[in-house]
Amino acid sequence: MSRARDMFLGWTLAVVAMAVFAGLGAWQLGRMQQKQAMLDRVQRVLEERRPVSLALAGAAAQARGYDWAVGEGRFANAPAVLLDNQQRDGRSGVVAYRLFRPAGAHPLLVELGWLPLDGARTLPVVERPTDVSTVQGLLAPPPVHGIGEAVAVVQPDGTVLATGLGAAGLPAALGQAGLPPRVLKLDPALPFGHARDLDILPNTLPPERHLGYAVQWFALSLAVLVVAIVLTLRKARPRP
Repeated sequence: MSRARDMFLGWTLAVVAMAVFAGLGAWQLGRMQQKQAMLDRVQRVLEERRPVSLALAGAAAQARGYDWAVGEGRFANAPAVLLDNQQRDGRSGVVAYRLFRPAGAHPLLVELGWLPLDGARTLPVVERPTDVSTVQGLLAPPPVHGIGEAVAVVQPDGTVLATGLGAAGLPAALGQAGLPPRVLKLDPALPFGHARDLDILPNTLPPERHLGYAVQWFALSLAVLVVAIVLTLRKARPRP
């Protein structure tokens, strides 16, 4: 009776562990598929480069979508926004944004590019492009920030340092009642701004990394099954 009880308990724990590991593997596969689908959509947009109005940045129905947008206007006389904790080529820095006022549309944030931070974390000065009247690039959801609520802190020079572009205080710091749900990732070919690209998954895991983690979790689930079978066979073997 004791052996049967121990075997039942052992298999119960094994099944629970296998279910947990398999669930984590399935979650990683789901993340891989989601990110790959995003990359595929962006690739199609960049191949077609069919221009739409910058006004679509504020369309709630397309808040999670991607479009190639072109528009005229001017950069507003508002503080620069520096998105903190952004890596590029193994270096720590910030991504600079400026508020752009399109003709006949709501102002939106335009990504000007990445700038490095020194050891003292001295924030860079981001000049407002005053001689620019036309912008183009990829309308995209803002970068996802880490765990916790995003915050935006106004610095002594007026620059806004933010941990996420969804920070509640960011619109007010820019003199706006609200901001569109998408930002414009500026075309790297334009001759102003800073180091940038059209990567929509900066500082996050690419699909292949999620696949690798999924394989590891499924392998752990299989390993638990093998160990459980081996232990069961050993206990079932008659004692001499």
